[in-house]
Parts: sequence; structure tokens; C-alpha cells
Amino acid sequence: MYITRIKLEQFRNMEEIELYPCPGINVIYGDNAQGKTNLAEAIWMFTGAKSFRGAKEKEMLRFGSEQTKLHLEFWGGDRHQSADLHIRNQKTAYLNEIQLESAAKLAGHFYAVVFSPTHLSLIKDGPAYRRKFLDTALCQIIPKYEANLREYHRVLDQRNALLKDLERFPQLSDTLDIWDQHLAKCGAWLLYCRAQYVKRILPVACEVYSGISGEKETLSMELESSIGASADMDREQLQKLFAEKLRENRTADIQKRSTSCGPHRDDLELKVNNLPLRLYGSQGQQRSCVLALKLAECAVIEELTGESPVILLDDVMSELDSQRRSYLLNRIKGRQVFVTCCDQESVQLLEEGRTFHIDCGHLLDEEE
Repeated sequence: MYITRIKLEQFRNMEEIELYPCPGINVIYGDNAQGKTNLAEAIWMFTGAKSFRGAKEKEMLRFGSEQTKLHLEFWGGDRHQSADLHIRNQKTAYLNEIQLESAAKLAGHFYAVVFSPTHLSLIKDGPAYRRKFLDTALCQIIPKYEANLREYHRVLDQRNALLKDLERFPQLSDTLDIWDQHLAKCGAWLLYCRAQYVKRILPVACEVYSGISGEKETLSMELESSIGASADMDREQLQKLFAEKLRENRTADIQKRSTSCGPHRDDLELKVNNLPLRLYGSQGQQRSCVLALKLAECAVIEELTGESPVILLDDVMSELDSQRRSYLLNRIKGRQVFVTCCDQESVQLLEEGRTFHIDCGHLLDEEE
């Protein structure tokens, strides 16, 4: 899958911009706050997801404009296709000139994986960010994962509400068995999907990280389960184990008035050279790890869908040495990549590809 044409009108600081990227590496360079990230954001919107910057739709309109139009032409599904997004009071999406029910319906037609500096929270912050990484990736490749995740949290909220009410209404304790059974069933499905996903991305992420570091460092990861699950368990075994843990922890859960174990308490342990990355990793190592995870995510999407997703690397070069920069620019083969950066040094490292210079929301020049 690759993009052949992008046209943006009245989007953020861009009045109108049009570019024709190559199927390989495309470097978007310019000073800060000129529109580089805006371009990456616009491409990402065609996955059917919301902005990776957490922006509201009205924030995407150029100042003083009432509507923005995004147009994308790409090769996917063994044919040339087009997609359009119109953002006014609401977002309207079109695929091959046919209006869709919602922009979310673009999912499954155009695939992309994005890295932005905000994704460093995956390493630096708490387990919730690492769980979100796994869940977001799984939502792209397993259509019913999102619905199951919502159902798990609905049941979890109901169980926690019941735990809080038991002090006043102890007679309700008999209903805990029902909620535990439902929670164990939903949770086991999530645990199984996460474990299988980590198993898939582990060898790819480790290989990519080794390449980025010049084979000087090794990456390892392990899914830490709050119920003591192992990676080789099937869903039936996970459900049984989860139900047992809920029974064992029931007295403590009632005292704390919250559920102490389950997928909502799990973590993904990441290490470099057997040292916890969050505690001991440098900025460059942390960025390299997130990049390795994102590129491994690409490999899984391609394996399961047959489509190679477009890679968006926003502000990825800062705090990487020249060796790591060169790897990203010249060693990712067979995929279309968009890299945004500020410095001319990164542009000069590019061996083959296309560069675009953006200034004040305008495309100043295009270089082969």
C-alpha cells in the first residue's frame, strides 16, 4: 500500500497544498510549527481513527475557514483508490467517491502506523499507556476486539460499583458470582489476544531494535499478568485461572472496593540489555524501542491483511545519533515512509527517496 497523491485545503495552517510522494522514503523538512506534523496528521485521519494529537475536529479548520477538505489517492487492495474527508460541523468521508456512513468506515481500506513524540509515554509513563498500545494495535487487526474491550470495562465498572455497595447492602454479595463469571470470560479473551500479539511482535521488534542500535543492544519484552497467566495458555485455561483469582481476592476486593486483578492491571515489561527501559533507558534508547514496536506493528498488519501500511514518523530524528537516523532513512525497505524533521543533516543522510520542504504551510520545493 502506498500513497500517490495528497491534497489538503484549509487544513490547520495550510491554505492549499498538494504533493506526489514516492513509494519509498519521503522526508518532510522545515522549521518548527510550519506544518510538517499537520501533514502526517492528515494522512493518519484516513485510517478512520481520530487525530493522534488528540485534537478536536474544529481545531483542524484553518483560521477563518468554515470547511476543510482532505483528498488522498493510494494503491491498495490491488487497485488505485481515492478517499476524501470533509470537515465542517461534522466529518464526512468518501471512498472512491461513494459516501460512507462515517469516517470510521475507512478502517480496513487504508492502513497506517504512526510514531509521534507523544508515544514516548508508552515507555516513560504508567502501565495504562502500554496497555493502550496493545489495545490500539489489536483494534486494527481484530474487528471485534474493540467491542470486547468495551464490554470488559462495562462489566468491570458494574463489579466495582457492587463492591462499593456491599458495605450498605451485604445481601448483594450473592450476585458477585454472576459478575465474576462474566468478567472472567471477557477478560480471558482479551488476555489471550494480547499474549498472542506480543508473541507475534517480539521477534520483529527485537530484530528491528538490533538494527537501529547497530547490533550493540538487545531488546526484550514480556507481558506481565496480574493473574499469573503464562503465554502458552489457551482461552479456557485463562478463564478458569481468572475466575479462581477473583474468588481468592474477593475479601480484599470488598475491603478495597475495587477489582485488584485482570487485564486492566496488566503491564508490558520492556528491557534493553536486561535493564528496565523506563528506569535506565536513555532518550535515544526509548525512542528506538517505540520505533521498533511500531515497525513490528507494521509487520503484523501486513501478515494478517496482506497490505503493507504506510509509516508516519513524526519528529523522530531528535535525540537519535546519526547511525540510528541513517537506519530509519535507508534500511526500511518495501514500505512507504513519511519522516518529518527540522534539521538539514537528516535530509543529507537520505540515500534514495524524495524530500519536501514546507514553510508556513506551503510546499516551497520538491526534490528527487
